[in-house]
Amino acid sequence: MGYHQSRVLITGGLGFIGSCLARRLVEAGARVTIIDNLREYHGANFFNIRDIASEVVVHSGDVRQRHVMEALIANSDFLFHLAGQTSHLHSMDDPLTDMEINVEAQLNLLEVCRQRNPGIKIVVASTRQVYGKPCYLPVDERHPLQPVDINGIHKLTAEQYYNLYFELHGINSCILRLTNTYGPGMRIRDASQCFVGSWIRALIEGETMRVFGDGTQVRDFNHVDDCAEALLLAGANGTANGRTYNLGSGEHISLLALARKMATLGDGGAYACIPFPPERKRIDIGDYYGDISLIRQELHWTPAVSLDDGLPDTVAYYRRHYHQYILPN
Repeated sequence: MGYHQSRVLITGGLGFIGSCLARRLVEAGARVTIIDNLREYHGANFFNIRDIASEVVVHSGDVRQRHVMEALIANSDFLFHLAGQTSHLHSMDDPLTDMEINVEAQLNLLEVCRQRNPGIKIVVASTRQVYGKPCYLPVDERHPLQPVDINGIHKLTAEQYYNLYFELHGINSCILRLTNTYGPGMRIRDASQCFVGSWIRALIEGETMRVFGDGTQVRDFNHVDDCAEALLLAGANGTANGRTYNLGSGEHISLLALARKMATLGDGGAYACIPFPPERKRIDIGDYYGDISLIRQELHWTPAVSLDDGLPDTVAYYRRHYHQYILPN
């Protein structure tokens, strides 16, 4: 894939997507540097890199710190930008911090690239939340962009910065709009990342999985291994420069059906539909699943891990390592 001996920087690299990506890059012979600010609710966990800790360089720092990013970016061939504020609820409660992380820091990062390393390749993790409530399904990349929360607005703004710097300054970047990503290493203490994490915790602790509304909402999911593969393909393939792609699985499922499926993985796993909390209801997007035809065609990415395979392995992982993920970061 062209990563052997390359210098790769991963922001947010102690999170579950970043650590999975770091592992794949180490296997490919890359020289990997991770920066992570260990911010609460973002899912950073040193346990995620326990098997490659001696093979990566880890910096504790914040992408908002220009002097830190200048030194790291200047010496990198690839930048996988996974750091960000991902909680939709937190963005509504604290929009200014979300803007600092998801907008201002992005522009600062691009300016550092322009001034210090214009030849770098950037792969950016964005979100399907930029689409808002779907006008049609499946959602393709031509769908109107009408986010319903602060996080979606800020993520969309950042996307526009990357596209502009590609067009005006030739900074090669690719944007991947992630959907619900799950798998080993994800945060399970709460639902601040993907709600599947909180369901896994409930399943292991013998509590009830809470399904908001009537559970008929449809979603699609990606296993973290498939997400990492998409990131690697986007980084190594020049076709991806200046492009934006949806991720997704090609399969979709209602939340109620997902809860039933997960309940079979526990001893008497229970689930219940409960009314939407008002703060969640006002930013809920209803049904969503993405059209992944474009990334299939241009990058030849095909998700390989089905829910039927990925969920049991993920739950089994947390049964083995529960205490590594339930304690505060």
